[in-house]
Amino acid sequence: HAAPLRIGAVNYLNSKPLIHGLSESGKSRDGQEYHLLLDLPSRLADSLAAHRVDVALIPSVEFFQNPNYTIVSDACIACSGPVLSVKLFFRVPPRKVRRLALDEGSRTSAALTLILLDELYGVCPELEPLPIGSDASDTDADATLLIGDRAMHPLAESFVEVWDLGQKWSEWSQLPFVFAMWVGRPGANLTSIAPLLSHARDQGVAATDEIAERQAALLDIDPKVAASYLRDNLHFVFSAPERQGLLRFYQLCAQRKLVPAGMESMIDQINIDGCTV
Repeated sequence: HAAPLRIGAVNYLNSKPLIHGLSESGKSRDGQEYHLLLDLPSRLADSLAAHRVDVALIPSVEFFQNPNYTIVSDACIACSGPVLSVKLFFRVPPRKVRRLALDEGSRTSAALTLILLDELYGVCPELEPLPIGSDASDTDADATLLIGDRAMHPLAESFVEVWDLGQKWSEWSQLPFVFAMWVGRPGANLTSIAPLLSHARDQGVAATDEIAERQAALLDIDPKVAASYLRDNLHFVFSAPERQGLLRFYQLCAQRKLVPAGMESMIDQINIDGCTV
């Protein structure tokens, strides 16, 4: 009898469609038991590395840290245009940025910020952390990265420029951006995971309005905004364009030594059962 699969996920609005169809404990169609554990993205990555979970929804930068990790599902969190929840707020024109405050909530969005500033303006600013729970008003940096519902709320201050990083990336690269995907650790029995996670995603996407209604109240945002965000800004299927976007992001991160080198062929060969990649 196989031990229950330990599945780790984040408890954010953007991940809700992927886990809506999963219960706290349940069984896949072929009888594999699982437990769902919710945690912060950075802690999930640590738990996967330490084998405390078998599969986790982790940010793309964390996936790049280990060549033995495998993408196990065609469910992901991606965008092909404005993402709404990842924004860079400028107090000075982009080419004049010397100090950059980075939201500690996301290493993937931080890497994306550094890449776009460098590629578009040749700017490599001094960095400072912006603690989770802080706002743009808590720093006097030239530019501030905010993610999540904080980026979706209007800010009191007016800024010289605001970038939606999903939009900037897709305009510049002509590719989707993959924020997070389901990743399995080496040695875990992952045979029944792909259909389980695809089915959960399909159920979640079908229940977008219900998810938006429930989460909007908790986040203090308009249910229409939440529903439109999940339906129009994000998509949840990993296919060939997403693989290309992920590979391009990886190459740009590796060039800047933000992640280990040598994983191109692994990303190039990603092939998910039941998936069109």
